[in-house]
Amino acid sequence: MDCSRPQGNQGCNGGWPSSALTYVKSHGITSEDLYPYIAQDERCKTQGGSYKISGYASFDGCNGLSSGISSHPISVTVDATNWSPYKSGVFSNCRSSINHAVLLVGVIGGNWKIKNSWGTSWGQAGYIILAGGNTCGVCAYAGVYPQ
Repeated sequence: MDCSRPQGNQGCNGGWPSSALTYVKSHGITSEDLYPYIAQDERCKTQGGSYKISGYASFDGCNGLSSGISSHPISVTVDATNWSPYKSGVFSNCRSSINHAVLLVGVIGGNWKIKNSWGTSWGQAGYIILAGGNTCGVCAYAGVYPQ
């Protein structure tokens, strides 16, 4: 997110996964060892890198996400306003104002399993289980994955 400002992202103040992937397609990306994640605006300390993608694909709606997740994780956007106290169980106390990007990693019993960026001390070792459907707006915008 730090380096994809020219693609429309705003670092820690928001952005879209598709814009970040557009940056990676054009410039590449470095490893986390060389540019570790810090939850601050770092203003792009390392431009580009040797890891490249040819593009990205997207899945629209809940049906698209359900079919796409069978072959790879998908970056999705959600409303995480009420997520802070989450510890376990199936979560459904949501709004629908998109404000956070996360990684959809699976479907469990019709519910979405999502990996968050807040560390392993949050939620279920860094994961949340969202009730199926468009809970927290997870299906509102296209989910993307790199190719």
